[in-house]
Amino acid sequence: MILGVSIYEILSLTTILFFIGIYGFFTRKNLISVLMSIELILNATVINFVVINKYMFPDKLEGAIFGIFIIAVAAAETALAIAIIINLYRQITSVEVDDTTTSKY
Repeated sequence: MILGVSIYEILSLTTILFFIGIYGFFTRKNLISVLMSIELILNATVINFVVINKYMFPDKLEGAIFGIFIIAVAAAETALAIAIIINLYRQITSVEVDDTTTSKY
C-alpha cells in the first residue's frame, strides 16, 4: 500500500482517466482537444505501469523505466502533432476535425 492508498483505488482512477481520454478522442471536434485526450490516455498507462511495478516488484525499476520511455515518446508525439496542427491552421485557418477532410487545393 502506498501511504494508505490501495492498488484498487489507483487502478480505478487510471481506468476513469483512460476512458475520459477515449471519450474525448471520439467526441471532440477540435484537434487540440483530441491531442489532450491522447495525452490523458498515455498518462493513465504510465501511472498503471508505475503502480503495478511498485506493488508487484517493489525492488525493481522496470515500471518507472517504461514510464519514462512513454513520457519521452508522448513528448515527441505532442511536438510533432502541434507542428502538424500549426501547418494545417496556416493552410485552412481552422483546427476543427471536420475542416481537415476538405481541401482547397
